[in-house]
Amino acid sequence: MAKKLIIIQEKCPQNHRCPAINVCPVGALSQNGFNAPQIDYEKCIACGKCSNFCPKKALNLNTGI
Repeated sequence: MAKKLIIIQEKCPQNHRCPAINVCPVGALSQNGFNAPQIDYEKCIACGKCSNFCPKKALNLNTGI
């Protein structure tokens, strides 16, 4: 089964620059202001670096169907 990165909006404080954006090796995360980050699924390689780095666990690497 493939893994897919999701953002759990309720866990993301959305009051600062997302620190996980800088750990993405392929630049798949972006952020508009202090909103929750957005995922570019065409770039995301589901490596898990951002989900491991996120202190609030708002980025989650789930097994998709």
